[in-house]
Amino acid sequence: MSKTVEFFFDLGSPATYLAYTQLPQICQQTDSQLIYVPMLLGGVFKATGNASPATIAAKGRYMFQDLDRYAKRYGVPLKFNPHFPINTLMLMRAVTGMQLRRPERFEAFIDCLFRALWVEGRSLGDPATVAAVLSEHGFDPAEILALTADEDVKAALKNNTERAVQRGVFGAPSMFVGDQLFFGQDRLDFVVEALS
Repeated sequence: MSKTVEFFFDLGSPATYLAYTQLPQICQQTDSQLIYVPMLLGGVFKATGNASPATIAAKGRYMFQDLDRYAKRYGVPLKFNPHFPINTLMLMRAVTGMQLRRPERFEAFIDCLFRALWVEGRSLGDPATVAAVLSEHGFDPAEILALTADEDVKAALKNNTERAVQRGVFGAPSMFVGDQLFFGQDRLDFVVEALS
């Protein structure tokens, strides 16, 4: 298996959640490897001068209607999170920490957080809610909190974010097949073509 998809992601993006629901199946069908690369979308926005489409009222309304259309097409649940947007710094440090320190539980970890945000509409900007979600899924909130303070974890997330920007990433989700960048969950058909 020499083909890979590098998936640069931040939990706080609903479009990223939709891509996340589709990429494992795409990689299975194309005999490709999915490489998860957590990054901080706020850091990418700051470095590139970009901003969430939700900051423009008309564009934000359209974006959520369009994402809902795609969710129906994919046959996956999607609920607009009333707490959007949220600061994902601690969440993405936790994700990075799990990838580095507990890789065997990494996919279950991001799955429970994506679902909490984009299916259950929970407030993951609230530490008590995060702790509750983690406990419900068999994770130790104290262990996860410790990961977010780990200097190696912080450095890894920062490095991932800087590397994303250097490679031309300006938003999420961003996927690379080789050196080709594909931005947005609505570009997955091009990812499939690049892998085929």
